[in-house]
Amino acid sequence: LMRPLQGPRSRSAVVGTVTLCLAAGWALQTPGGVSLVVPQPNINATVAQNILLSVEYSCRGVATIEWKHVSSWGTTSIVEWRSGNYVNISTVYKDRVTTFENGSIQLRNVGMRDAGYYFVTVMEEHGTNAYGTIIVNVYEIIYEDLHFVAVLFTFLAAVSAILICFMWLCNKSLHLFQKKTTHKLTASTTEEIELETIEC
Repeated sequence: LMRPLQGPRSRSAVVGTVTLCLAAGWALQTPGGVSLVVPQPNINATVAQNILLSVEYSCRGVATIEWKHVSSWGTTSIVEWRSGNYVNISTVYKDRVTTFENGSIQLRNVGMRDAGYYFVTVMEEHGTNAYGTIIVNVYEIIYEDLHFVAVLFTFLAAVSAILICFMWLCNKSLHLFQKKTTHKLTASTTEEIELETIEC
């Protein structure tokens, strides 16, 4: 059982509209000097999972890669690095982000606040840029519901076990009762036969 992220709808709508407008504008401005491919633009994850924000870029010169996160809680810079040089990770993401040479990043131990839009910018040293967007949805597992199901299952199993034991005891008692009744009938029949023999 999972529950999707729910935030203020009006702010989400505004963020979504702004995002689409920016993405459209960036796509029109992207020149041929640098290219960027986003193979998985939508990612679904559960709380505490690790996710890979995968991209692949190519350019003629040295590139600078920058990742930002936009959600209803605001905009956060995640990481910026230059191919073959420094890596500058935001303190908020210091122990949670791994960078890759192709421009991808891995985000470890995601939480509900990690849901939203992830923007990647690849800037070539000659001034050409490429942009990409990945939407991440984070779901939480409702442990209370799972706990209720587990308790209900245990209760039903216990009731079933008690009913089975009760039926077994009833069956056993019935057999004992039938044996005693048969024995009494046999004894009384024998006594009647003996009395008839004595009378004769």
